[in-house]
Amino acid sequence: MLVIGISLFSLGIAHGGGIRGVGLLGMWFFYTFGIVVVLAQVIPAAIVLFSFIAKHSSPMRREEKPVPVT
Repeated sequence: MLVIGISLFSLGIAHGGGIRGVGLLGMWFFYTFGIVVVLAQVIPAAIVLFSFIAKHSSPMRREEKPVPVT
């Protein structure tokens, strides 16, 4: 669904810019797969960054489990 949405949006941008014929398809592929490639790099980078921030900002590390007092 995401790729189809991006594809139709980029096709509309290219068509609105006055590009016709083979140029329209070229711009469509450029916009669509350019955006998909950027998302494919940004999403994993954001996951790594947020896990790094969460690991170093939490008061208790995940490896350390609290010991119950008896």
